[in-house]
Amino acid sequence: MAALLEMRGITKAFPGVKALDAVNLTVQAGEIHALVGENGAGKSTLMKVLSGVYPAGSYDGEIHYDGALAEFANISDSEARGVIIIHQELALVPLLSIAENLFLGNERAKAGVIDWRDTNQRTGALLKKVGLNEPPSTLVDKLGVGKQQLVEIAKALSKEVRLLILDEPTAALSESDSQALLDLMLELKDQGVTQIIISHKLNEVRRVADTVTVIRDGSTVSTMDARAEPITEDRIVRDMVGRDMAHRYPARERRAGDLLMEVKGWNVWHPLHTDRQVIHDINLAVRAGEVVGIAGLMGAGRTELAMSLFGRSYGRAITGSIEIGGKPVDVSTVSRAIAAGLAYVTEDRKSLGLILDETIQRNITLANLDAVSRGQVLNETAETRVAEDYRKALNIRTPSVFQQVVNLSGGNQQKVVLSKWLFARPEVLILDEPTRGIDVGAKFEIYGIINDLSAQGKGVVMISSEMPELLGMCDRIYVMNEGAFVGELSAEDASQERIMSLIVTE
Repeated sequence: MAALLEMRGITKAFPGVKALDAVNLTVQAGEIHALVGENGAGKSTLMKVLSGVYPAGSYDGEIHYDGALAEFANISDSEARGVIIIHQELALVPLLSIAENLFLGNERAKAGVIDWRDTNQRTGALLKKVGLNEPPSTLVDKLGVGKQQLVEIAKALSKEVRLLILDEPTAALSESDSQALLDLMLELKDQGVTQIIISHKLNEVRRVADTVTVIRDGSTVSTMDARAEPITEDRIVRDMVGRDMAHRYPARERRAGDLLMEVKGWNVWHPLHTDRQVIHDINLAVRAGEVVGIAGLMGAGRTELAMSLFGRSYGRAITGSIEIGGKPVDVSTVSRAIAAGLAYVTEDRKSLGLILDETIQRNITLANLDAVSRGQVLNETAETRVAEDYRKALNIRTPSVFQQVVNLSGGNQQKVVLSKWLFARPEVLILDEPTRGIDVGAKFEIYGIINDLSAQGKGVVMISSEMPELLGMCDRIYVMNEGAFVGELSAEDASQERIMSLIVTE
């Protein structure tokens, strides 16, 4: 099999940091090649070099594509050669139709007038290829994230893609949508489309990848051929983090104390559809030092419950009561919820958890400005000291707390979000998908932070779509379905089978 792509000695530096250090990558024609590594290892940077986001001349090394030296000046250059990248943040225009998105910038026109008949026919054929049964006129904002991913792939196919790069394609997808996308990748491989996938989900990597390349700290560590021998997750993890991780979840002494938070009879109605009840009569208890999980399928109402508890950030006509430390508390606004001792780490850190264009320092102190102020004046010296303390305590990898958060890897961004809420000094911390989109090394560090909180007697509520994570971290697990709790399991009694059984039988 001939090499379609060879990246030789690629080195890329930014102010204060060398992102890539003589990286080598060889991708054979017709294969699915997985690129894995911890957050900040350099995977996305390498793909931006390949696709022309970082143009020739801004890096050292050579790219050989289809047997010739390639020096892409921009994305248009790489796309003209059939190299298409689909970023984790989808690049679709929500208020345009599927057809308009597919041919945006590449319109089907005659004499300067768009040929809508040809556009819609081509769109229909492309949608059929990716298995999406939607009219070409459908607005993109009417589609779920899984279908939007398929539109992105159809858009790539419209450009006669030869090398398709998918950056964390299943990060925001449900289990069923993820499996459908992986099936489509295998179909595209059969059609001769070479693919590079960046993913933290090692089970998905093992399912589709012919070859796996591991990058650590900006350098190539290993390349493994899955066709020659089976590749285990443990081997990939060892190369990713530079050490064995036989225990994916750090040990913790389980010591639940007195009742810390109790939610009684919590009901929430949809904010727009006034006749639709989203949360049904929820009763939730959290003890001091306890990690309590909430399991359920996507759409079960877990995030809606968490947001409604935290300052009524979601829903209307909310009824029920909350006690913290044995006393009723007012959580009717976010500021009152924080004052009552409640904190919420959102699942969407980029849109709702961080101000990306602000510094690490400003983000960390945002939820507790009174603690770094004198009167109404911000004490910048105190703010810097606090940020430095959390940078060290949570091992936030950055040259300076004055760096913008947008420049951090996903795992380090998540640590900044956690720092912000830890500095608010909550009694109960609600974590919504706390390890989504981050690598196994950063996950282990965040698990350690959760254990530290429980050791301090704090209460933790953990929402996760990864059942092994809930089973590995939680003392008790509530199982949620269609807005209601349908079961409660102790750590000893919980298993993936029992959780799924409660979901499908209740």
